[in-house]
Amino acid sequence: MTPGLIRGSIGWGVLQSMPSLTARRLRASMTDAERRLWWQLRYKQLDGFRFRRQHPLDPYVVDFFCPEAHLIVEVDGGQHSPEVDKKRQRWLESQGHRVLRFWNNDVLQNTEGVVATIRDALQSWAQ
Repeated sequence: MTPGLIRGSIGWGVLQSMPSLTARRLRASMTDAERRLWWQLRYKQLDGFRFRRQHPLDPYVVDFFCPEAHLIVEVDGGQHSPEVDKKRQRWLESQGHRVLRFWNNDVLQNTEGVVATIRDALQSWAQ
């Protein structure tokens, strides 16, 4: 058997990690705020920077990730725990990433302001 492949009922397939499977599930069930922000970030609309949504960065899955600028954008709702988020953010920053966090209601009520903040972070990285 080839490493990384599994035998399923319909043939051979690639073995996926749990974060990859979680990311796929999260992409299918985005919140309204995540969906609204994704419409602003996708297709390199923001100064030509490419973003990925619900991207696995083992052991976590981040809401939006720009690999070129090492920028992570998190959209938080009421289900987030401040203690868990702090631990997660410390780990992501220790890996060389910058993290921006926005509340769902900020994205929904002030999308342009959120996008401007993300653009500023991208421009500061590019300089």
